[in-house]
Amino acid sequence: MGMMQEFREFAVKGNAIDLAVGVIIGGAFGKIVDSIVGDLIMPLVGKLVGGLDFSSYYIPLAGQAAGLTLEEAKKTGAVFAYGNFITILVNFILLAFIIFMMVKQINRMKKEDEPVAAPSEPSAPPEEVQLLREIRDSLKR
Repeated sequence: MGMMQEFREFAVKGNAIDLAVGVIIGGAFGKIVDSIVGDLIMPLVGKLVGGLDFSSYYIPLAGQAAGLTLEEAKKTGAVFAYGNFITILVNFILLAFIIFMMVKQINRMKKEDEPVAAPSEPSAPPEEVQLLREIRDSLKR
């Protein structure tokens, strides 16, 4: 029963629950960003460069016939799918930027919540400095 008790304590700790919630929300957020990139941004970028779909760009490495879709070309052999990589790279950059903006905003809110400390009185100098001052003053007399 000791291992079950340890597992229960671990599972109900705040950090484990926070991590689980973060992973679930992160997965859902990742799907939203995938949709934004795949359904909104990349079609606009494709339209700007001549109506091309980046996700279907590839270089055949196994002598595939020209004109195949990426999925068909993959079935017949290896391909260098650089268009798919470009799409995933844009997805990553957008996700990283959004997370950066969120962390920046959270840090700003934390700063606003922190109480402003009243200016403190100057602290007393270290004991060595006080002793040296006393010696100096004694020598002056």
